[in-house]
Amino acid sequence: MGGGRGTRLYPLTKERCKPAVPLAGKYRLVDIPISNCLNSGLNRIYLLTQFLTASLHRHINKSFHFDPFGAGFIDLLSAEQTNLSTSWYEGTADAVRRNLEHFDAHAHDLILILSGDQLYRMDFRKIIDQHVATGADVTIAAIPFPVSKVEGLGLMRVKDDLSVSEFVEKPKAPAVINSLTISAALEAKLEPCPEKRCLASMGIYVFSRSVLRDSLANNMKDFGKEVIPALLGKSKLYSYIFEGYWEDIGTVRAFFEANLALAQPLPPFNFFDRNAPIYTHPRYLPASKINRCNIDHVVIGDGCLVTDSTLRHSVIGIRSILGENTHFEDVVMMGADYYQTPQEVQADKAKGRPRIGVGLNCHIKRTIIDKNARIGDNVTLSPEGKADGDYAHDVVIRDGILCVCKGAVIPSGFVL
Repeated sequence: MGGGRGTRLYPLTKERCKPAVPLAGKYRLVDIPISNCLNSGLNRIYLLTQFLTASLHRHINKSFHFDPFGAGFIDLLSAEQTNLSTSWYEGTADAVRRNLEHFDAHAHDLILILSGDQLYRMDFRKIIDQHVATGADVTIAAIPFPVSKVEGLGLMRVKDDLSVSEFVEKPKAPAVINSLTISAALEAKLEPCPEKRCLASMGIYVFSRSVLRDSLANNMKDFGKEVIPALLGKSKLYSYIFEGYWEDIGTVRAFFEANLALAQPLPPFNFFDRNAPIYTHPRYLPASKINRCNIDHVVIGDGCLVTDSTLRHSVIGIRSILGENTHFEDVVMMGADYYQTPQEVQADKAKGRPRIGVGLNCHIKRTIIDKNARIGDNVTLSPEGKADGDYAHDVVIRDGILCVCKGAVIPSGFVL
């Protein structure tokens, strides 16, 4: 599922949909679920899109190519007008409903439904095997979450045999949340936790084919809010409990913190697992060149040029260029889509326009710098002491994080 507007992730979704947002210096969010599928032996993939899809489609077409003998594919299914409907997708369930005819073109018994904007690593063969073993109609992947952190998540009551007896979408009342905590018998089978926990839906579902079709023979628009609750008591619903790292990249703060966590000595998500690699667009960039720098806990993507700078706890994306005496602390820089030629740099200089990248003597803290941004010399950026809102030169503060929008031009000497 890759069609959401991603309003809570604005301004990173100003010109792209959520699954297309760059991640970890060289990837896109959509690379995560696709790689999980491929590493699980699943290679018949449909990507349902509708909002600001150009960069997502371009990335998919450049990144994933299947040999003609394995019957694998990634089909992009954008919202389209048909003889039966002329509207946009109106929710997750509506998007799947309007594409059932495409799925039926291939023989299958089960359908796995995934979100396109989550960071996790899962072997989907395990949830599928449990689905078959329990004879479930629907299996919902769930993660144990402390009661204090379940806000905004769908919660379920699960019996000791993992069958689901209740599902509540994003409850707010403490009494309701406390009533949905994990039973002592089930808690004993999990990794210990000092706080009471609930099982939160990960937005990952395995449906038996006929049950999916029957459950969508109506006007329900959303799986979590409508379809799943409507199936309780009518179909066999089971939970698959996942205890690994999982992050829903739903807000600017969540995106920022998930990226910076990758710079830790032992990050919660491991991109270095040779048995389950994360695939992305092969750009054939040169190795990064780092000259006379002071660097501590930093992830640096391919093709970067960094000189005489101090970098602390940051993620530097592909083709990033940083001028001398620049200081980064808690910065996520997404990089650039291309290198400028010397002639283009000179032409920009003649116009008083900074080149793509970051200039000399800049001090930047707690900031996301989106793709192709131009930051001049002697610029200072920090959200400390400033309210959320829009500022000059395409600078936005959201969730306490300063964001330099994609393609922004920040003149030399600017201070915020």
